[in-house]
Order: sequence, then structure tokens, then C-alpha cells
Amino acid sequence: MAQTGEQKKGALDWYFKTNLLARILIGLILGALVGIILGFFPASVKPFVDNSKFFGDLFIRLLKMIVVPVIFFSLVSGAASIAPGRLGRVGVKIVLYYLVTSFIAVIIGLLFANILQPGAGFGIVGDASVKGKAAEAPTLIQILLNIVPTNPIDSLAKGDVLPIIFFAVVFGIALSYVKDSPNAKVAQGAGLLFDVSNAAAETMYKVVGGIMQYAPIGVFVLIASVFAQQGPKALGPLFMVTLTVYVGLILHFIIGYGGFLSVSKLGLFKFIKGANEAMITAFVTRSSSGTLPVTLRVSEEKLGVPRSISSFTLPLGATINMDGTAIYLGVCAMFIGYATGNPLSFNQQATVVITATLASIGTAGVPGAGAIMLLMVLESVGLKVTEGSAVAAAYAMILGIDALLDMGRTWLNVTGDMVGSAIVAKSEKELNEALW
Repeated sequence: MAQTGEQKKGALDWYFKTNLLARILIGLILGALVGIILGFFPASVKPFVDNSKFFGDLFIRLLKMIVVPVIFFSLVSGAASIAPGRLGRVGVKIVLYYLVTSFIAVIIGLLFANILQPGAGFGIVGDASVKGKAAEAPTLIQILLNIVPTNPIDSLAKGDVLPIIFFAVVFGIALSYVKDSPNAKVAQGAGLLFDVSNAAAETMYKVVGGIMQYAPIGVFVLIASVFAQQGPKALGPLFMVTLTVYVGLILHFIIGYGGFLSVSKLGLFKFIKGANEAMITAFVTRSSSGTLPVTLRVSEEKLGVPRSISSFTLPLGATINMDGTAIYLGVCAMFIGYATGNPLSFNQQATVVITATLASIGTAGVPGAGAIMLLMVLESVGLKVTEGSAVAAAYAMILGIDALLDMGRTWLNVTGDMVGSAIVAKSEKELNEALW
């Protein structure tokens, strides 16, 4: 009986024990091939789309299900992790650096998306009976005003993204102060609340991980439907969005980080020589958190950042510094706008800047988290990912190549953490410059 149990337990090992990245890429390739083949038989396209629609829609609904709890708990635990007791000169410098570089990253992403216009003229189609909400263009003043919720619970229930972000960050920062309360009982209760929020965030990341196990199937169905209806011309937009993201990542690394290092009189090439092990690990693993032990060791042994600084700045960076994700969010939001015939207005792009910068505080340092945050950014500019809509089809195309984009954005995220740590250590005159 025990042997039978073991055999049953291992029945799907061929699927679950295969690398997730490989499975998603296989789903993308097979979906594209099936869709292109179906395109040669026009009469078979509608039956295929109708009969497979459930599996694609299920994936979209699973992703939408987790957006609000992931945003809320991630942001609360991320903001609350900035301990006021440690938020002295080092804390202020590194938090300011993280926010400024994230802001610059979104601008770079949007700039190149406007120049290269990935998805422009693609005219992706969805189910004719489902019309995604048209992109709206409120005034900039209204956008800023709408960030502050009149009823946080109502915002959570409705999934209003910017108010949720604002409330979660404010709540998390307040919680970090209450944790340091001189009243032991209050501090204990705040610590418990922080532990609950942190555990809830980790639980949601597990849920995300579970849903991503279904991703290869969902991606296969959604991509097959896109290619069946659009044909091989869908390959061009996929290549363009990948190119745009990587151009943005590389330029942010050279100009952004290179500029910060230059101002601090530190060399970019010497930084690369010392940090390359952590950079490569981040690219391969696609996890800022998973790369953290390597990042800590490399920063101390090869970049000369003392542990007294890196033990605070690097874990904090793995939590709140997501420059690569910020570029990805900007480019992909623009791609989906172009591909669905709803190019984002200036005010909507301003909303993307605000949303992506704030969202970087709560983007989990685990593979695939950026794709969840993209849903949030799309909601903030009025592009609803409704099952069967053109927006959902464009989002599916991004999901198909998300693992490829995730490698690049994680590389940049981790690199930014190390650059910031070195700059702060230099400003505090604690950097071992002999290693440079």
C-alpha cells in the first residue's frame, strides 16, 4: 500500500519537478505553434477559442483574486520593516536613494516605450462580447487627490489600487513607529500585528507560487488563442516589448547607477568586477530574496561595504527597491495600451509613475511577483483585465515572456541594492576603498 501511495504521489512529478521557467516557455512556444496552425483552418479558430476559454479565464481570475491581498500585506510588511530606530542618517539616505532610483526607472521605461512604441498598430482582439473598460484620463490633480482614500475598507473591497497603496504604506510606517513604543504592551501588540502582516504576505506569496504552477497551462491556452486570431504577426510585438524592457534596464544600469557611482567617485567597471557573482545569481534565480546571502557576502568581501551597513540596506533593498520591476511595469503598461488601441495619455503615464514607484515598496523579491503588480498598474489607469477582453489577451502575451523579462529586472533590482549600499557606505566614510 505504501508503494502505491508513493506511486500516486509521484504521478505528476514530471510536471511539478520540471523548472517552472522551462514549462512557461514551452507553454508559450506550443501555444504560438498551435495558434499559427489553427490560423490555416479559419473554421476551427472559433470552436477552439470557445472550448478552451475556460482554462484561460480561470488563470486570469486566479491572478485577479490575489492582487488586493498581495498589495496590502506586502506594502504593510514592507513599510513596517523600516525600523524608526535604525532610520538615522543611513536609513534616510538609502530609502531616499531607493525611491529616487525607482522613480527614475519608471521614467526611463516610459521614455523608451514612447520612443519604440511596442505593440503600436497591433490591434489585438478579444472576445467581441467582452469590452475591457476604456482607458480614462482624469486630470493630474484628480489623480493625486484620488490617492487618498475616503474609506480604506471600501477601497479594498472595490480594488481601488492607488488608495490601497497609500493606506497600506501609511499604516505600515505607523506600525513601525508603534513597534518602538516605550509602552511594552503596545509595542508587543504592534510586533504581533507586524508578524501577522508578514506571515499573511508570505502566505500570499505561497498562493502566488501555487497559481504560477498553473501558469504554463494558462499561458498555453491564452497564447494559442491570441495567435489563432492574430497569426504570426504577434511575434513582432513580443520581440519589441522584450527589446524595450532590456534597453531600459541596460541604460538605467549604465546611466543611472553609473552616474550615482561616478558622483561618489567610484568606478562602474570596478563595481561590475566585484559584484558580478551576485548579479549573475540574481539573473539566473530571478529572486532578490534568494540572492540575498550572495549579495551580502559579495558586498562585504569584494565591494568593501561593512556588515553594519549592508545588513540593513541590502535586506531592505530586497523588500522595497525594485528598479527593474519599475521599468518593466512602465513598458508593459504602455505595450498593453498600444496593443489594445488605448495608448496611455500623459496623465495616465503620470499615474503609472506614481503607482509603479509606490508599488516597488511592496513587490515581493520572488519570481513572478512583477506580473501580479502589473495587474495593479493596469487597474490604476483604467485598463481592466477582464476575462476574454483584448486587455486580458495582451496581458497573456506578457505572461508568456514574463520569465525572460523577470531575469533582467531581478538582475537590475539586486544590482541597485549593491550600488546604493556602496554609495551610502562611502558617504559615511565606512567603505573599504582599497577593494576599489
